[in-house]
Amino acid sequence: MTQKTIKVGILSFEDFQKRTLAIVRGEYKPKRNEPKIWFESLQSMAQVLSPENQALLRLIADQKPQSLTELAKLSQRKKSNLSRTLKKLQAFGVVELTKNKGRLVPKVKALNFKIEFGIHLQAA
Repeated sequence: MTQKTIKVGILSFEDFQKRTLAIVRGEYKPKRNEPKIWFESLQSMAQVLSPENQALLRLIADQKPQSLTELAKLSQRKKSNLSRTLKKLQAFGVVELTKNKGRLVPKVKALNFKIEFGIHLQAA
C-alpha cells in the first residue's frame, strides 16, 4: 500500500493565528498545495515526529494492529503511553483512530512528510 505524503508547515503561533483569522474573515483562501498540518517550530515538529514515534508509525503500518492492546504488545510500550502518543499524532493528522467492536484501531495516514517553511520579516 502506498502511503500519501503530508505537507507540513512551520509557522510561528502569531503568524498561524493571523492566517487563521484571515481565512475565517474570508480575506485569504488557502491554496490546494499548502500544508494541512502546521507546527510552531522545528523543535515541536521534531517532538511529534521523534525517532520513537517514527518507529511506532512504521510498526502500525507494517503490522496493522487491531487494538491498542495488540499495539502495546507489539511495541512493548504501555497502553496509556500509546494512547497519549496516538491522540497527539491524530491531532496532527498523521494517524487515524477508529472504533471497531469497542476497540480503538490505529491506522497510519502518512509515513512521508514534506516540510515547508519560511522566515517572515516584519516591516520596520
